[in-house]
Amino acid sequence: MQKSFKVENRLDYRILRWILAVALISGVIVSVIQVVLDARRVSADLDKQAWQTIAMVKDAATQAVFSIDADLARQVVDGLFAREAVHLAEIRHTDGEPLSTRERPSADSVFRPLTDWIFGAERQFRTDLAHNNNSGTVYGHLIVHYDTAPAAHMWLGRVMITFASVVATAVILGMVLFFVFYLLLTRPLLRIVHSVKQVDPAHPDDRLIATPAGHEKDELGLWVSATNTLLSGIGESQKRHREAEDKASRLARYDQLTGLLSRDSFMDMLQADIEESKRNNTMLSVTVCGLDDFKSINDQCGFRAGDLTLQTIADRLVNTLSGSRFTIARLGGDQFVIVEKGLKDGFHAADTAEAILAEVNGTIGVEGQNISMTATLGIALYPADAIQPDRLLQSAEQTMMLAKQKGRDHFQFYVASIDQEIRDRKQLEKDMAQALSLNQLHLVYQPQINLETKRIIGAEALLRWDHPVRGLVPPDYFIPVAESNGSIVEIGQWVLDQACMQASRWADIGIPLRIAVNLSAVQLRREQIVDDILGTLRRHDIPAGRLELEVTETSFMTNLADAVAKLHSLNRAGISIAVDDFGTGYSSLTYLKKMPVQHLKIDKQFIRDLLINEEDTRIANTIIDLGRSLNLTVVAEGVETAEQEYYLSQRGCKLAQGYFFSKPLRPADFEKFVHEFHQKVTENNA
Repeated sequence: MQKSFKVENRLDYRILRWILAVALISGVIVSVIQVVLDARRVSADLDKQAWQTIAMVKDAATQAVFSIDADLARQVVDGLFAREAVHLAEIRHTDGEPLSTRERPSADSVFRPLTDWIFGAERQFRTDLAHNNNSGTVYGHLIVHYDTAPAAHMWLGRVMITFASVVATAVILGMVLFFVFYLLLTRPLLRIVHSVKQVDPAHPDDRLIATPAGHEKDELGLWVSATNTLLSGIGESQKRHREAEDKASRLARYDQLTGLLSRDSFMDMLQADIEESKRNNTMLSVTVCGLDDFKSINDQCGFRAGDLTLQTIADRLVNTLSGSRFTIARLGGDQFVIVEKGLKDGFHAADTAEAILAEVNGTIGVEGQNISMTATLGIALYPADAIQPDRLLQSAEQTMMLAKQKGRDHFQFYVASIDQEIRDRKQLEKDMAQALSLNQLHLVYQPQINLETKRIIGAEALLRWDHPVRGLVPPDYFIPVAESNGSIVEIGQWVLDQACMQASRWADIGIPLRIAVNLSAVQLRREQIVDDILGTLRRHDIPAGRLELEVTETSFMTNLADAVAKLHSLNRAGISIAVDDFGTGYSSLTYLKKMPVQHLKIDKQFIRDLLINEEDTRIANTIIDLGRSLNLTVVAEGVETAEQEYYLSQRGCKLAQGYFFSKPLRPADFEKFVHEFHQKVTENNA
């Protein structure tokens, strides 16, 4: 919209100036004409009055000159000077000798230069003096000079009044016309201008111009109506233009068939996702999904069936991979691409890949036909494989094509070593899911020795997996996998059930030992964990004091309050709580004060180099002293030499376990070891 204009530029003021100017010019012209005519009239009146005065005294003047009567002549002259305009009066003989004469100064006035120019300085009149009966004899002459100033002064006064009245009339007329024009035109126009300023250029038809009151049917009303019609047309045109732009933008940004992002739009999004991952120092994966043997669907079922299949696959991907972490696009043909942000590691990407395969696989009903579909995936990771968007996508596409050469219905990572590692882990997860049902898991027990009494007071239950192909799988390898995929919950409950059952059997044969069982962080986060543990004790008729739960420092740090509450419930039931691997995690006194802990277990890495590595020795001593000060029993893991056993005993460590005493044993071997160990201790004491 235009900015506010200056007052002097307003139309009503311009019209006012024109009206005043025209009125003044017209008045001046009329006044000039009047002045000229009046000047002529005054000039004629001046001559007429002079001749009338002369006619009045002519007889007396003739008598005076005829009788050569000076007194009469003087009286005649004095009588003429009764007229204000008479400047000079003289009666003279024909020979030029004056009989009587009189003169007075001309009237003084500042306007004389003007009036003298118009009327002349004076008017001279001369008449012959003769009797009517002797018309042929002239006795003398009467001379009268008239001063024009008195008559001009009166004329000048009328002129000034005329000009003043003309100016006043012009001003009054101009103001009246201005007021009328303002009421009828300017004020409605200003209101229209105000309404026009309120119009939104982007949406001109949202707020149309208001018609001024009283002008609905005149020219202003017609103009406003026409303008509103124009604004409505412009608004409709802009709306259609925006819709066309939106449609064109959508066609450019989105795939018409599936509604997913197009390749070009996807590259822009990938660039933004990479920048976000760079700021947050996180990983992201680019997964290219290529449908297997899609060409045969078009060939056998028709292109429409192929299009419907692509739409179905796109819908499945969108429904499965919902949330801001995922970006999904169609690259063209039968290829889709998925970006996942905020990854923890490559295993996280592998989980997503398996979810994609699970959604793509399966029968798709299209136009009365059931179509079986599988896909092959290629995965590239940022920043490990590439940091540029085009290189990252290219790596994923190349990996997908390479994977298709090796088969179908699987995924492959860009880097072979990572791909093999993740593939091995995924296979391990599948094998672990069957390990319980195939009886591949078993427990072994490592005795815990009281260093003061040299008696076996308990045993730690340790899980072992005897894989039919891999052989004995180390717990440090498969336990983290079980915790990652959640299968540790079922496995942990099985371990607890087996350990409690074994403790019950040993109690029946006279070996009442305390069984220590590891409690995973995943198990501890479960709401019903307390009920499950107490229910297991009741099922095997085991006193709560016979069970010790070992938790690591990191297992309760994510939700300390919840973990503390659950462990207190278990401890109040009589179950002992031990902190396993103490010294390797946070080692904070804050949680030790809050936790219902009875035992601290020194991690075996500090015991292994005891008396050899000064720092490990200092850490072990610190933990022993800390346990003593907090009235906690310290358990040393990994004792392998007599020197270590002796040093720990002298430093005040109460309990120990390790290969120096015994390796983890099967239940039958453990029973045999207990009898032999106690028998040896008895013999040594004897």
